[in-house]
Order: sequence, then C-alpha cells, then structure tokens
Amino acid sequence: MHAQLEELRGRALAELDGVVTEEALQAFRVKYLGKKGELTAVMKGVGSLPPEERPRLGQVVNSIRDLLDERLEAAQIEIRNRVTAERLQSERLDVSLPGRQYPRGTKHPVTLVIEEVSEIFAGLGFQVAEGPEVELDYYNFEALNFPKDHPARDMQDTFFVENNLLLRTHTSPVQIRTMLKHAPPVRVIAPGTVYRCDSDATHSPMFHQIEGFMVDKRITFADLKGILTIFVTQYFGKGIGVRLRPSFFPFTEPSAEVDIACVICKGKGCRVCKQSGWLEILGAGMVDPEVFRHVQYDPESVTGFAFGMGIERIAMLKYGISDMRLLFENDLRFLRQF
Repeated sequence: MHAQLEELRGRALAELDGVVTEEALQAFRVKYLGKKGELTAVMKGVGSLPPEERPRLGQVVNSIRDLLDERLEAAQIEIRNRVTAERLQSERLDVSLPGRQYPRGTKHPVTLVIEEVSEIFAGLGFQVAEGPEVELDYYNFEALNFPKDHPARDMQDTFFVENNLLLRTHTSPVQIRTMLKHAPPVRVIAPGTVYRCDSDATHSPMFHQIEGFMVDKRITFADLKGILTIFVTQYFGKGIGVRLRPSFFPFTEPSAEVDIACVICKGKGCRVCKQSGWLEILGAGMVDPEVFRHVQYDPESVTGFAFGMGIERIAMLKYGISDMRLLFENDLRFLRQF
C-alpha cells in the first residue's frame, strides 16, 4: 500500500503541472480528493491493515492530502493571476488616444417647419391649440358641414377605428373644439398629425397639417389674403408672388386654393411646377355659416376665415425635397443635412 501511495502522489503532482484552467483544477480536485476520489479510496483500505501499521500509513495519506491541497491552492492563485493579466491586456485603454466624438442630434425638417410657421403666426397674434388624433365623426366631418352622404367624405380616405371613431383626416376638428369652448374673437393655429389612406412620392398615410382660423366681427376675405401674404413673404422671402384660385371645401364658402410663385424657377416654369410657374401650398376660405351654427356662433354677427396647409409639402418646397417618403425613412444621411 505504501508503494501505491507513492505512485499516486507522483502521478497526481505530474498531472497537476499540466492544469491551466480553473475548470480543469476543479476536475483534478474531484478526481483525487473528492468523496469518491482516488486518495479517499486508499484511506478506506487503511482499516483492513494490521493495527500497528495504520498510524504510519495514515500519516502518509494525510501528508499527501496536505501536499495536494497546498499545490492546488498555489495553482489556483497562479491561474487566476494569469487570467486577470490577460483580461487587463485585452481590455486595456490607451488614455492618450483622442476621445470618440458622437454626432449631436438635430431637429427633423418637419419639426423645423412647424416651429417656424407657428412662430410667424404667433407674431400675428395667433394662439396654438391642440386636439385628439383619434377623433369623433361629429368633429371631423359633421360639424364641418360634411353630412353623412356628402361626396367630399370620399376625398378624405378615412381610417375608421370603429363606429363613429376615426383617425382625424385634418386638423380642422380643433377649429370646432376651440369655438365650442371660446366665444369670439378667436385667432388660433392648430398644428398636428393627420391620417389618410394614401401613399406615394407626394403623399403619406400619416402626415402633418397646420389649421388656422380667425373669427371676429367684420372679418373679410381681404383679411385672409393679407394674413396669408404676410406668411408667404416671411417664410419664403420677399418678392414671392401669391395668387388665390376658386376652389371648394365643405366648411368654407367662398373657398380658394393658394399658390405661390415656384421657388425653384422663380415663376418662369420648370418640371417641379409643371411649367405653370406656380405651386399650390394651402387651401383657405371664409368659414361657412353652417359651421358657425354647429358651435352656437351667430353667423349674422361674426365672420371668419380658415386655412390649412400640409407641413410636408411646405418642407419639400422649402428644402427642395423631391420625395415625401424621405421625411419618414429615418435615413441619417438625409436628416443630417438639416
């Protein structure tokens, strides 16, 4: 048995020299010093020896156990030190290198246009109002003079949620909600998100509008033209021509489409303006008396005008953007230009 112990010690020490990971070290501990390990198995055989030989052999077994424990501890420290040194080397930071600069975010072109347009109208005395994007049919259509069977409803390409609930097709419902809360005079703009079933290079199923309206005594069409001319001059610059063409909207009468001289060719005619020299930017008109009746305003005492513009269209004209979808693709190469 003594020769067996000497052989076990030599073999264990030689094997321990080749252990290089903590997992292998644990396996070594189980193999030799575990409950079912080789040294434990030898100790169980001590009981079968003559009584006078047991103490001496027990001392040999204990000395081997102590030696292996000592070597195991030393090997574990060495392995951990080596792993730490390798990790420090691989994760080393060179503090002398220049820092990494991360690009600063910029405002989206749609946001820029909304802020600039709102600022211009704020300077003209208009207040900003907001309303829900999920709207009732009454505010989105009926109170704006769209009866249930009105063909103009088909122009809106509406997303219906359920029954009389829908995603608003314009920001004009804010006009109704505001007039129901406030007696005239009112002078309000309402920027916001709107939704229609439409998608191509110049249309998006989700886009932004700014509705504006003014109601007071003796408001005329000349006031509407004057306000819009001031807006065009401040936003696109002096010298930009403005014209109004007859049109139709259920909630205004008379109604007009507002054009400006093409910002690309300066009114000379080009591909963008289809050689006409003009670009449509918004719709407007005098508030229909039927709308006043829905909000308990006396159409014999007050008059008013309303207008609405698509923010994406204004942004495309302002920045020379040819495809509206670029505004919604979140391409940083495009957005960094603003």
